[in-house]
Amino acid sequence: MSDLARHLGLSWETAAGIDQRRLEALPRPRLKHLRLLAIDEIYSGKRHGYLTIVLDLESRVVVHVGDGRGADAVARFFRKLKRSGAEIQAVAMDMAGGYVKAVRESLPQAAHVFDRFHVIKLMNEKLTELRRDLYREAVDRLERDVLKGTRWLLLMGQETLDSPARQAKRKPGQASDRQRLDAALELNAPLATAYYLKEKLRVFWEQRTRSRAERFLDSWCRQAESSGIRMLHTMAKTLRGHRAGLLAWYDYPISTGPLEGTNNKIKLIQHRAYGYRNKEHFRLRILNLHHTRLKIAG
Repeated sequence: MSDLARHLGLSWETAAGIDQRRLEALPRPRLKHLRLLAIDEIYSGKRHGYLTIVLDLESRVVVHVGDGRGADAVARFFRKLKRSGAEIQAVAMDMAGGYVKAVRESLPQAAHVFDRFHVIKLMNEKLTELRRDLYREAVDRLERDVLKGTRWLLLMGQETLDSPARQAKRKPGQASDRQRLDAALELNAPLATAYYLKEKLRVFWEQRTRSRAERFLDSWCRQAESSGIRMLHTMAKTLRGHRAGLLAWYDYPISTGPLEGTNNKIKLIQHRAYGYRNKEHFRLRILNLHHTRLKIAG
């Protein structure tokens, strides 16, 4: 924007106004044909705060940018969606109460599909919380040292441990990822239980049928509840409360993954513009991402 204003001898405000009117004139996608949606939030910095992004999962086009997060951020869009006559079959989102309530009230016929990324993220947060509590309670110095060095190892998947990239970074004589993790799990039984249940939960989305997934989820929750670990009991309660949305993945295998890619593009246009003073201009840029070809140079 600054380069264009300087080249044409315009003020920055004039150049920004021209670009905003150009964006306003671009065609918008029709809502009538929408079937599968993804909803998530993005933090756009102190100036503009949180934005709620709604993505059409079939065309990968942003169809709504809401101010803030939660039910109020999507209320106006859902009213427009209802008027358009769109028949939404499923919506991918996290387990945040605001979005769930808004979808349930405005799109009662749509299936709620809770995103696997957010479920695993929540489980990782619970595991980190447990490790932190065990570290504070540990009396033996050796146990504290072992627990302190395993935070990221606990969060990694089995396939990531001792990967070629991590082996290349390992210093001569240093224990492998697997050895360090095994040492921590041998020292602490609750941590081992939570870690293996975390790894087992990832398999939920790999079941052959929905009925198998139901049995798997019920079995996982029973194991977590019988472990005697408060963090696992809380996680099992959360999963039972969102059971229908978790199992809906087997009817509509969708996620907010494509929306994460869109969020990266949004951060890129913010970075290239050194931020946007005008929130409406920024919103229009996001809505017209599908008209844009972004290239990272340098």
